[in-house]
Order: sequence, then structure tokens, then C-alpha cells
Amino acid sequence: METRDLHHKVILKTGPNQAYEAIIDPKKHSDFTDSPAENDGKVGGEHSAFDGYCFGENLELSYGKRIVQTWQADEDEWPEGHFSKVIYEFTAVPGGTLLTFKQHGVPEEVADSIDQGWIDYYWEPLKAYFED
Repeated sequence: METRDLHHKVILKTGPNQAYEAIIDPKKHSDFTDSPAENDGKVGGEHSAFDGYCFGENLELSYGKRIVQTWQADEDEWPEGHFSKVIYEFTAVPGGTLLTFKQHGVPEEVADSIDQGWIDYYWEPLKAYFED
């Protein structure tokens, strides 16, 4: 299977701890995505977003600094049992936080739509969430 890696950088008008919490805390995650999310906030625990559309396991959690998770999408072209790895890194910068995002191992067949989905369903709503 051919895969591709995705990379994004987003500036958020908030601190690294608040940006981290927006991804991990299911209530805050649901607030900015306007969709059900689950996460127990523990390494080895499961996470899901968009009412189960994407899901996986928390591999590494460093409060306010880094989140590493396995990640799979409920897409017809996404091979069953295949998980990509997502990495969120939070760095304080003047005026907010630089969120550096990487996703390794996205199946080529869905890479373009997944890539655009991060922009449309995560980064734009997340920026708006912290600007309100």
C-alpha cells in the first residue's frame, strides 16, 4: 500500500496548554468541531472524533507540549486495520501557540481528502474557537 505523510503548521491565539486541552478534552474538542468526541486523556486510552469517524489510541501525552496517537478514518478506501500516526506539537510563540502537526502513513487513495479535512474540520474551527 502506498502511503503519504501530511504536515501542517497553525498559529492559534492561545497558550500551549489551552491548545493541548482543545485536542485532548472531549468536551472542548466537541465544542470546536461541533461533533461528538471521546478521549480518556491517558496513554493507552482510546480517542475518537466526529462521532467515531476517526479513532485510535493515545501513545504519548506530554501536557501542553505533545500528543502522539494512532489514527484511522472510517473511509471506504482506508484499509481495515491500518493505523496512521498523528503528532501534535505545541510551541509558545509571540501572540499564541504554533501547532505543528504531522500524520505519517496516510493511504495514498485518501491522502488529499484527509489533508483537506484537517484544514476544514480542525484548523479553521480551532482558530475560530480561540478567537471568540
